[in-house]
Amino acid sequence: MDAKQLLTPVLDLVFPPRCPLCGQALAGHDGLCPACWTGLTIPGSPACHLCQRPLASEEASHSADDLLCGPCAAEPPPHDGIAAATLYNAASRRLILSFKYGRRVALAPFLGRLMAARLKAVAGPAVGRDWLILPVPLHRWRLWGRGFNQSALLAQEIARHTGARPMVDALVRRRRTPSLGGLGGDERARVLDGAIDCTPRHRAALRRARVILVDDVLTSGATTNACIAALRAAGAQKVVIACFARVTGEALP
Repeated sequence: MDAKQLLTPVLDLVFPPRCPLCGQALAGHDGLCPACWTGLTIPGSPACHLCQRPLASEEASHSADDLLCGPCAAEPPPHDGIAAATLYNAASRRLILSFKYGRRVALAPFLGRLMAARLKAVAGPAVGRDWLILPVPLHRWRLWGRGFNQSALLAQEIARHTGARPMVDALVRRRRTPSLGGLGGDERARVLDGAIDCTPRHRAALRRARVILVDDVLTSGATTNACIAALRAAGAQKVVIACFARVTGEALP
């Protein structure tokens, strides 16, 4: 029995397990109550095989692996697929806000576990040591103010479940950008143009690499697209995005 197993009963006595959304008593610290579980929307089928945008049943063909939504068909995205643990809704929003701004970093194992499970379903069971896992970077001033990079915490959790090699400092945000909240897709892209780059000492490792790019919430894709542009310039062969919550285009400003 390891130290964690020995200390768990003591921790549960001092800090009784509670659902992070509603506060109901739980058997352990690593999940939600049944009622709150039903509040999460897990991506299903039929859906676009590249971006996971839900599709109406009449849009589906017999080959679900080849389904494309209208936007992806009109303009192929720069990534090689999105693995979203949930679709963005009230429940996933509350979890992200608690984790990111409420500083409830203890949620990272739970969120990361859901993301890792979805990643294996989308990218396949071959994800392992020959993949690199990179978080979307924060500018150093924002990192200093928040105290942690939420995407880096999630990347480390996903690495534990998949065996992918974490490289948390492979991407850097060269300049401070304003908050993207409330901005449309085109405005976000303009703000982030040229803001993200690869760190020179990791460029050799990124050449021809297969990369998992981790973000907590994927909104317009402007931030991840800026990261992907830097990774492609460094020679990355494949880039799959892993996020906890995916905002569909219809929900954007």
